[in-house]
Amino acid sequence: MVKIRLKRMGAHKKPFYRVVVADSRSPRDGKFIEEIGYYNPLTDPADIKIDEERAKKWLGDGAQPTDTVRSLFKKTGIL
Repeated sequence: MVKIRLKRMGAHKKPFYRVVVADSRSPRDGKFIEEIGYYNPLTDPADIKIDEERAKKWLGDGAQPTDTVRSLFKKTGIL
């Protein structure tokens, strides 16, 4: 099954995340199929940039977003 989830990047205690499409069996920071955006929770307000066209394409193909990614999609108006 394909999931849309976050990949953690950044230094110790300074995380930022990339929104990636990955096989559900691959590890959190491991191999992924495509990067479709990023999320930086440390800025005020949080910096969210997601390629809406690619996200909708993957959702249409049956990819399941995680709970956190689902809330990011709602904030950006994709869902």
